[in-house]
Amino acid sequence: MNQQAYESGKLAYKSGDWFGAVTRLADAAAPGEPSGEIDHLRGNAYMKLGQFDSAARAYEGALGDASYGKRGALQCNLGRALLAAGRADEAIPALSEAVSDASYATPYKAYLALGAAYEQVGDVRGAGMAYRNAAIDEANPAPAAALSKLGSCFMRLGRPVDAVEAYRTALDFTTPLESQNQIWCDLGLAYVAANRMNEAVDAFAHATSDGTFTLTPEAQASYDAARKAVASIGERRQSDTDAFLAAAGYGGGYDPLDPMGESGELMPSPEDTGFFSVTEEDLMAADKQERKVRRKHRHTGLKVLVFFLVLLVLAVGAAVFAYVRGYGWPTQEAVAEELFDAKSSGEDIAQYVVAGTSASQIEAMSDSLPTGDVTVTVSGCDRSMTDSTVYLTAALAAGGEQDYTVELRRDGISWKVVSVTPEYASAGGTTANE
Repeated sequence: MNQQAYESGKLAYKSGDWFGAVTRLADAAAPGEPSGEIDHLRGNAYMKLGQFDSAARAYEGALGDASYGKRGALQCNLGRALLAAGRADEAIPALSEAVSDASYATPYKAYLALGAAYEQVGDVRGAGMAYRNAAIDEANPAPAAALSKLGSCFMRLGRPVDAVEAYRTALDFTTPLESQNQIWCDLGLAYVAANRMNEAVDAFAHATSDGTFTLTPEAQASYDAARKAVASIGERRQSDTDAFLAAAGYGGGYDPLDPMGESGELMPSPEDTGFFSVTEEDLMAADKQERKVRRKHRHTGLKVLVFFLVLLVLAVGAAVFAYVRGYGWPTQEAVAEELFDAKSSGEDIAQYVVAGTSASQIEAMSDSLPTGDVTVTVSGCDRSMTDSTVYLTAALAAGGEQDYTVELRRDGISWKVVSVTPEYASAGGTTANE
């Protein structure tokens, strides 16, 4: 090694004389002499000069010196040089080697570059995985940048809900000196894509609150659309009384306080679809067992909510009218269907049975219900304020159908089952209880 050239080159490097550093360090090693440290410094200096291909060759030379070590850092630098030179395909293997080096102390740097390389070759999913790994690296002092890039990947993958969480987490990790405006703007776009318009309006308002950030035309259009949607929804929001009546079965334009339809105030508008976008095909494709579980949990959670709702609207004449006519929530039909679903799923049916029923009666009722994969169709319901009867047909797993009569009694605003009776056709063509 030419020690004088080496020391002179290091001095130029420390002083920021990048051209002097590469010139003098080039004379520091003899041809064929291992020179990992020298090539490492030369590569860094070439990067500062913007000579990325030369930087890549220098890093490759440093990697050729097995005694020098620092392979993780060198592979990361090589990958970043190749990426800057527009050679993303070559950068990906080098950066992947960097993150696989267990001794490399700052893998987040390689993950960030790897994410950018995957983006350049069009692999958005690979980019998202790289940015995620950069964000969760404990050595990363500023994960907000990686999280923002991860949110961008989620948006391009059509996963706005995941993008929302990425951007919200990025906001949590920004420092007081960092501007959050761009992240708030990106979060607003994600909220719009997820049809969460109220939150979108708040996010865009945050982005522009200090007057230093200007929305792009796309973001401004999304902001305007979100505000318009929120205003429209506010004008059409259903009252508590209307919601109770809808749950009680008053729909299709029938108003018990205005049976002739003279006022027209409660007539539904065809525009009142909000942003509900689930199609019939989506519902048919859903797994049947998942729907059973979801329906059971939904009814359980809604009982508490609707109880307080009933307390609020009982003073309203329309709600009282609905209660007296035998309506409640869940409806008689829903309780009967849940009973059959519970039996099909092997669950205890006691929770659906009226209080005071003996264990033997519940067992007999359970034995009368069909087992296996059963589809229930309600054909009618006789309602009164305290007692009701539901008529339904069960399509049996073994084939064929069976008619049932389910007697129910009011339990608060809901209903409990009193008895279940299978119906069988008599010889005269009428039905007779067995």
